[in-house]
Amino acid sequence: MSVTNEKLVIRRAAALPRGVGLMNPVFAAKALNSLVWDVEGTRYIDFAAGIAVVNTGHRHPKIVEAIQTQLNAFTHTCHHVLPYENYVALAERLNKLVPGEFEKKTCFVTTGAEAVENAVKIARAATNRTAIIGFSGGFHGRTFMGMSLTGKVSPYKAGFGAMMPDTFHIPFPIKERGISVEDTLSAIATLFKTTVEPQRVAAFIIEPIQGEGGFYIAPEALMAGLRNICDQYGILLIADEVQSGFARTGRHFAMEHFSVVADITCMAKGLAGGMPLAAVTGRADVMDAAAPGGLGGTYGGNPLSVASANAVLDVIDEEKLCARAEILGSTLIKRLGEIQETTPEMTDIRGVGFMVAAEFRDSDGGPGAKFAARVKLEALKRNLILLTCGIDGNVIRFLAPITIEQDIFDEAMNILDQAIAAARSDLK
Repeated sequence: MSVTNEKLVIRRAAALPRGVGLMNPVFAAKALNSLVWDVEGTRYIDFAAGIAVVNTGHRHPKIVEAIQTQLNAFTHTCHHVLPYENYVALAERLNKLVPGEFEKKTCFVTTGAEAVENAVKIARAATNRTAIIGFSGGFHGRTFMGMSLTGKVSPYKAGFGAMMPDTFHIPFPIKERGISVEDTLSAIATLFKTTVEPQRVAAFIIEPIQGEGGFYIAPEALMAGLRNICDQYGILLIADEVQSGFARTGRHFAMEHFSVVADITCMAKGLAGGMPLAAVTGRADVMDAAAPGGLGGTYGGNPLSVASANAVLDVIDEEKLCARAEILGSTLIKRLGEIQETTPEMTDIRGVGFMVAAEFRDSDGGPGAKFAARVKLEALKRNLILLTCGIDGNVIRFLAPITIEQDIFDEAMNILDQAIAAARSDLK
């Protein structure tokens, strides 16, 4: 019996709970760099990269070799039980790479949500405070603390009951929504007067560029304002770089685009080239606040994942992927600008490096979620994988591997042209 996507969708629906979402009814069979082939042998161009995970491409030879070498040595001991050198070496490298001219330390966990959870634990231990402040539109994971800090209800919070206590949200400044930096800073001042005193706040957590929230870029004035507030009241600043890290924005970390630094940085996704690994890096004195045994986990810093991550950092440097991200991003933004000239539904193009998005709105000015979904579907019909995002689902984000070949990138741009034209045709 032949295996088809249609049959697998049916099997999947019967075997998995509906809460495990399905963005594309295409089952991968193999992948290489920016290309994926499904179980039916159809070739796709991947502009999702596992949601900014395989920034270095699917199955990069150097990363595969590093995993195979480690596989031939050992696969697991638990770093708490029998430590291993490559864990230490990766921590040393991240301590140097993460922005901030101060001594740092790093611990490893398995997922981005775990990184956020542990950052909160560390912040609370370091400050002896409990409150954490996030932003509307922010995404920090699906664990209870992660979704409590996430600034979007559906589908992440709906139906799961009360969120974690001492978590608060303030509006993220978005010009298109009429929210300025001054509005956000004023909201913080009001929060401190009416809801939680600053002396009870352990940390702010912010994505330098919102991921799921719609690729909105934090203004420099906001980051500077947050840093001033944190310094004034002894509050820590946590940067969630889970989606924006590892060359995606043309720097190792998006915070390098700002004049201020965070006290704690969360990272995952692009760190290990497809292997499950996340990290928390921060000021050494802050990171040391938790007692021995308070951080980590059985699989945290798995040796295969750590080997892959060390190879990822080598590839980023050797292949100059930060510079490549800048080139790809500027080319993409230029091409989107040309498309926008004949596509009034595309109301905004934004991005830093190769972390780029296009926003769509209906003719009445409302969120163009249906149009964005149609573009995604038309692209899929033409074998291009895209992702939507945003509170209203009206944003398409472009997250191809930074190692994408130029001819494949050009092919994808032509498909995008056709997909948007087809979506517009459907409106008529």
